[in-house]
Amino acid sequence: MNQKAHIGFVLNGEAAEVAFAPHKTLLEVLREDLALTGTKHGCELGECGTCTVLVDGRSILSCLRLGLDVEGREVTTVEGMAEDGKLHPLQDTFSDLGAAQCGYCSPGFLLAAKELIEKSPKPSRDEIKEALSGNLCRCTGYIKIYEAVELAAARLRGETMELPRESLYGFE
Repeated sequence: MNQKAHIGFVLNGEAAEVAFAPHKTLLEVLREDLALTGTKHGCELGECGTCTVLVDGRSILSCLRLGLDVEGREVTTVEGMAEDGKLHPLQDTFSDLGAAQCGYCSPGFLLAAKELIEKSPKPSRDEIKEALSGNLCRCTGYIKIYEAVELAAARLRGETMELPRESLYGFE
């Protein structure tokens, strides 16, 4: 007998309902049952951060959370970052500064950074490093990622920010 769990929650700002096998992780529910493939499979051990999503505004590793756990909660995936057809400033700055190479880890970094900026609109470099410390990238040296978060935070505050020319090449 195929028993299905049925839950309702808010997904990327809209009411959602889904039926799935109760043993599935949130990562599996998002990707397999809701076709939201921006959230990535990584280590599936909670060590890499590629599956990061926001639940009630807090970053969590969706590979370690059952889908059942989000009943009645608010879930934001990378697909929900853009608003009114316009990319979130973090998405723009990651693109503008070349903060992604292969891009596989980017959704996790973007959501962890979104949580940080919402809590701390003017984060220091150390705060950024700490907030993103659970997210691993195999391609970049992290500097461009940190700079992209700093630039997005500045843009969200309505400020312009000039980065030193050498920083555009990943040097600090």
